Order: sequence, then C-alpha cells, then structure tokens
Amino acid sequence: MSKEFRPWKIDEAQLLPPSVQDYVPKNHLSRLIVSLVREELDLSAISGSYTSVLGQPPFDPRMMTALLLHGYASGLYSSRRIAKAALERADFMMIVAGDPPDFRTISEFRKRHLPALASLFVQVLKLAEKAGLVKLGHVALDGTKIKANASKHKAMSYERMKKREAELTAEVDRWLAAAEAADVEEDKLHGTKRGDEMPDWVADKERRLAKIRAAKAELEAEAKAAAAAEEQRRAEAEETRIAEGRKKNGKTPAPPSAAPDAKAQRNFTDADSRILLTKDGYIQGYNAQAAVDAKAQVIVAHGLTTSMSDHGQLVGLIDGIEANLGAKPKEASADSGYLSELNLQALADREISAYIATGRAKHPAEGKRKIKEPLTQAMRDKLKRAGWRSRYRLRKQIVEPVFGQIKQARGFRQFLLRGIEKVNAEWAIICTAHNLTKLANAA
Repeated sequence: MSKEFRPWKIDEAQLLPPSVQDYVPKNHLSRLIVSLVREELDLSAISGSYTSVLGQPPFDPRMMTALLLHGYASGLYSSRRIAKAALERADFMMIVAGDPPDFRTISEFRKRHLPALASLFVQVLKLAEKAGLVKLGHVALDGTKIKANASKHKAMSYERMKKREAELTAEVDRWLAAAEAADVEEDKLHGTKRGDEMPDWVADKERRLAKIRAAKAELEAEAKAAAAAEEQRRAEAEETRIAEGRKKNGKTPAPPSAAPDAKAQRNFTDADSRILLTKDGYIQGYNAQAAVDAKAQVIVAHGLTTSMSDHGQLVGLIDGIEANLGAKPKEASADSGYLSELNLQALADREISAYIATGRAKHPAEGKRKIKEPLTQAMRDKLKRAGWRSRYRLRKQIVEPVFGQIKQARGFRQFLLRGIEKVNAEWAIICTAHNLTKLANAA
C-alpha cells in the first residue's frame, strides 16, 4: 500500500483572499517595526517635507521608513537587495502591502531623509528604556573598524602626490610641446579637424592631476591649521606658566611644521576615510563607536571617528548617553584604548565609577608600562584589588557581542555611503536597527 501525502493545493483558488499580514507570524520583527512606525515614532520631519501637489503621489513615508528599518534589522542594506526582498520575502511583502517600490525609489528616499532617519535612534532608545531594557547601571564602551565604501588602493600619500604631480605635469607639457611643434603638419594629420583636440589619455591625466592637486591642497591646509592650533596651545601654556610664576623647564621645542607629513594620505573615492589597522590588517575605513547598556545589550550612544585611537571618544559617548536619556550611568567600563588621565578625570567629575584597563595584557591591571600619572595608577590598583571579581569583566560580555551581532549575524562589514556626515548617519541607522531587534526579542 502506497504512502498517502498531504494534498498539494498549489492550483486551488482561495474562496476569501487573505490579508498580507496573514503570512507573517504575529511575533515577527517586521510586525513590531510596522507597529512602531504607525503608532509610536514621530515621522513629522520626513512626512512634513512633502509639500508639492504636482506629480504622482509618493509612497507613504511610514511604509518606506518601515521597509528601510526592517532591511537594516534583517541584514539587507543595499536598495537593490531590499527591493528584491519586497518581491520575494513574505515579511517585506507584508510591509509594502504588495505594492513594492523599485530600488531607485528606496535609494532616493534614504538619501533625501538620511538625517531624519538617523534621528530615529533616540526615539527607539527611549522606547527600549520604557520597556525596561535600559537601566544605566553599567555601560561598556568600545569601537570597531568598519570598511569605507572606498578601496585603500585609491589612497595616495603626500610624498607620492608631489612626485606624481610632477610626473603628470611633465607628461602633459610634453604633449602640448609636441602638438605645437607639429602645427605645420596639422592639415595632413587632422584633416578637417581643428587640430587642437586633446586626446582622451591627456584629458584623463589632467583630471587625475586636478584630483591630486586638490587632495594635496587639503592636506597642506590641514597641516597649517594643526600647526596654528599647536602654536596657540603653546602660547596659552606659556601665559599660564608666567602667570603662575613657574620656571621654564627644558629646551624650547622647535616650532610646529606647517608642512604635511610625507606619509599623510588622502583617498580619492572617500576623502574622509582613513587607513586603519585591524587585527586582520589595514583597511580603508572608519572607527565606529558604541556605548552599550548591560541590561539587554541596547546601544545607548554611538559615535564615529576617522582616528585609529579611541581615547578621544569616551567623553562624547558618556555625554551622549545623558543627552539621549537625561541620565548618567553609574558605572562605565572600557579597554585600554580609552585610558588617559583626562578621561579618568572626566568620569570622576561626572561621578561615574570607572573601570578602564591600564594595559593590553590578558588581565586589565597588568602591563609593562611604568605608570606615573596618579589617576592611572589608582585605576591599576583598583583593578588589581578586585581581581577576577572586578566589574571590568562585564565589558567583554556586554559590548563585544553587539559588534558580533552587527558584523557577523547581520553581515554589516562595509558602509554604503561616503563622507563622514553620511557615514555617521548610516551608523546611527545601524544602531537603531540593532535596538529594534532587542525590542522584538523582549516583546
């Protein structure tokens, strides 16, 4: 006797047409996002920008926002992949209600409303706090290097710029000289043409030369500004020394150089990005920052820098937490990349208990460096006294899994946008999507 199978009703028409929501489970992330966009989030900054009555009616901004947020929360970031999912995946089809926008519409919507989409981070964060997912008892800080939408092979050092500028100038000059010398042959060579058309390869070299000169000028301007700032700092320090009546110690330092460092680089694709060292080698990218609450791994503040170093980001993240939630954390932990006397003093001034590693050894209180600064020495002693019971141990289990969830689980390894302002907004959307997944898991 043959086995009986459940009927395959692929050709059977349904008597009553189903709702688009019937194909998505009630506890699905997409349902939460749709509910938040329709009932909780203030999208007036987006919807208020549509004032013209001309042309075809645009897609509902609430639907477009939900589509983008669900894409980011599901690991789909490019407009083409989101548009494809709106045709093929039930959760995305539910959001667009069977009327999917094309990828150009999605891309233009993100480009047009990027600052407003980034500002949704605070609204979603406050919803997470309201749901009890944020306590601000212990907050861990860390940074991760993420590739820019640019190749490191499209970067050039200042020294190489000077050399290449001379080479390209000489090549173009040689062609112009040869063209001038060949004027007597122009009728035979060019026929009915004027004879002064520039060959494509020369035009390409001139465009390349213009890019190099522009990047070189930017590096020189930055170097001059840095030298002026250093001169100002030294002058203020000297005035303070004279006012306090202290003696001058040591030799007078050489004046700061207004010329760029020979190894200073600029990328021609994304000029704001920088060459950064990671555990897997050098990348052209940005240093993305996050402060994460211990309760449910919710990101409570974010930032972005082009610097390899993290220590200049601590105060901004801590103050960002208070700006976002109106309260300061009781404790804050960070690795040795954030260690400095100024940072320890800043946390003390804000009455936040600090746990910052004083060395890069296996244990946070270890390290070969001899410490002279009093606050740093006190931090080393504090970590040593607590040993394995130190609150610093929480850092790794709070913030590092968040970067793993973003980069490994949801596959975000490269920014799509270019320029630090746009990339910073894109990072805000990534952090918003992460917090939405935490809200969905808690629901």
